[in-house]
Amino acid sequence: MASATHSVTLDGLAGRPIEVEVDIGGGLPQTVMVGLADTMVSEARDRCRSAVANSGTTWPDQRVTINLAPSTLPKTGSHYDLAIALAVFAAKSLVPTAALADSAFLGELALDGRLRAIRGVLPATLAAAEAGFDRIFVPEVNVPEAELVQGISVVGVRSLRQTVALLTGQEEPDDPPVPPLDEAPTISWTSAGRLAHLDLADISGQEDSRLALLVAAAGGHHLLMTGPPGIGKTMLAQRLPGLLPDLTYEQSLSVSAVHSVAGVLPSDAPLLTRPPFLDPHHTASAVSIVGGGSRVVRPGALSLAHHGVLFLDEAPEFASNVLEALRQPLESGHVIVSRAAMTVAYPARFQLVLAANPCPCGLSSTVGDQCRCTPLMRRRYADRLSGPIRDRIDIHRSLTAATRPELVSAMTGARSTGELGAFVLEARDRQRRRLADTPWRLNSEVPGVDLRRRWPVHDGGRALVDQQLRAQKLNARSADRILRLAWSIADLRGHDVPDADDVEAALSLRRGTALGGTLRDMVQAS
Repeated sequence: MASATHSVTLDGLAGRPIEVEVDIGGGLPQTVMVGLADTMVSEARDRCRSAVANSGTTWPDQRVTINLAPSTLPKTGSHYDLAIALAVFAAKSLVPTAALADSAFLGELALDGRLRAIRGVLPATLAAAEAGFDRIFVPEVNVPEAELVQGISVVGVRSLRQTVALLTGQEEPDDPPVPPLDEAPTISWTSAGRLAHLDLADISGQEDSRLALLVAAAGGHHLLMTGPPGIGKTMLAQRLPGLLPDLTYEQSLSVSAVHSVAGVLPSDAPLLTRPPFLDPHHTASAVSIVGGGSRVVRPGALSLAHHGVLFLDEAPEFASNVLEALRQPLESGHVIVSRAAMTVAYPARFQLVLAANPCPCGLSSTVGDQCRCTPLMRRRYADRLSGPIRDRIDIHRSLTAATRPELVSAMTGARSTGELGAFVLEARDRQRRRLADTPWRLNSEVPGVDLRRRWPVHDGGRALVDQQLRAQKLNARSADRILRLAWSIADLRGHDVPDADDVEAALSLRRGTALGGTLRDMVQAS
């Protein structure tokens, strides 16, 4: 007697359909599982045996062979339990095989037959819909997450007994609900909603840094802020998500899928509509930042910040291997985690914001300059952020204490996050129209070769960049970043093509020098 059901396996965010075959044959009572299953999947034999026995029937007193096909694909996780148990029911002719057709099953079984909440329901449901399944059975608590996917019917169940009753047309038992998946995140995670009350108008002075933040939000550029403690670096970084527009539906699905796999997706809000904000502590390990794990490869902060902001406060205090791991994701927009048994790719297109002190004690450049750090100590501290990492940061700002006139001006004329956010929305709308027929949506995503060929700047701006290249003050990658910044400034100012003033402002943002009146006049005049 043989039967088959279907489930889904996840490789990062990519899912593939799995056929769960069960054969009950002659021989000594034994349950054998094949199909390249890891320890977590192999333990399903004992969970399913108890769940089946507590759901109205007995486990076969014969040789039971469970095969997870294709056998060449590694299987991990506990969500195959429901499919295995139903295949056993079908092999015993207790569930019609026709009722199992065109359906996928996800769920971890408790020993009494209840269905526990699982991770990764959203990407698994997406994979099931793409594979052509008409229905998917998931734990009841995961239904809101699965219903985000269009084109597939979602059936929420509380137990194995209830699932069997639905498939056979019998009266459904009144089983108690199962609590949602409640796991503490392994990194510091902050929803954008918790930052909604923060306003840029609360920051006194720092007008150049506020304008730099505006440009960073408009074009999706990375930002490095250097300054003594208490100058406002963290306050500025925490207010960046407020300038960003809501996620599109496709972005929301992608971000929610990453958080679902990580097990940190809020059960009451399965679709994240605001850009995430991640601020891990500088003692965080490389695995929590990049992703990984001994048994199950989970996404780290780089992926959880996808389409959002990753803020590294006290950046030089992070381990060197953590900082150097930023190189590849900053360029490619994804992170690849390789282990002996598998290689997993997660999306990681985020905005990086770094904050650093000018020296180990942080007192350099303060009033009175009480710093006692030697030049060697300062150099070693600065070198913790390597040249390749600094080169990948578009905007560099050095924050200094605000003067009294600046404080007075900030108290009377500082624009709020809502007012500045309108500039960002307009600039991003211009980018969306300009890049409509391309795979990119932001200036920071456009490759340099396409930027120079399809969207060149005015001759005066090009001459400024060429002059910096000849003086060896820029390399080829830095020059491309200057052009991307110039386009973001032009979008904020409403220019169809960046002019020399836009490129000069981009050079100032890149060098960390004082901004002229180009942006400031535009913001104050509106």
